[in-house]
Amino acid sequence: MPGVIITIAQQKGGSGKTTVAAHLAVALGTRDKSVAIVDVDPQGSLGEWFERREERLGEEGIDLEFRTASGWGARREARNLARHHDFVVVDTPPKSDIEMRPAIEIADLVVVPLQPTPVDLWATEPTLQMVAKEGNEALLVLNRVVRRALLTAEMADATGGLGYRVARAQLGNRVAFPSSMGSGSTVIETDPNGIAAEEVRALAKEVARRAKE
Repeated sequence: MPGVIITIAQQKGGSGKTTVAAHLAVALGTRDKSVAIVDVDPQGSLGEWFERREERLGEEGIDLEFRTASGWGARREARNLARHHDFVVVDTPPKSDIEMRPAIEIADLVVVPLQPTPVDLWATEPTLQMVAKEGNEALLVLNRVVRRALLTAEMADATGGLGYRVARAQLGNRVAFPSSMGSGSTVIETDPNGIAAEEVRALAKEVARRAKE
């Protein structure tokens, strides 16, 4: 049985998409599962993260395989990797329908990171429309959330009110996330008992469950 393909997509830049992709990949891998990552973003941020990770860990750490692809090649690469891995996480570029569409089409679940502001919600509509056009399911993930902020609660209600699936797990606006990425790591490894790590593990569990529904 092939593995689960999870595509991280968001046409709006600055949503924290690559950070979410890296953290989900590591969190899924810590559950004794094999994980592959496909970087479709020409900026190559996820690839730089992975290189730093290899320099730091060498052969140690969880079972992660990394590939790059572009356009329709992403669909083929993800399918091939899914034959040998439990999960395949695909990171897509912003502002590129051509690069993003094949990765959305092949996904078992499309995760859409979203900062909790009205502007970000409006800018997310084209991505959600693309997911719907491909006949796929999207899961909105509130990212860089400021706890106890009234706007965050309002945005959670607004996204749910529009009929979109919104993850119960949220990722806080924490320095720990970009800091860990800079060293080729994740918060699960830099502070495994911290709140940020708990948030990531909760999100990974929810994503894995929904992708298999």
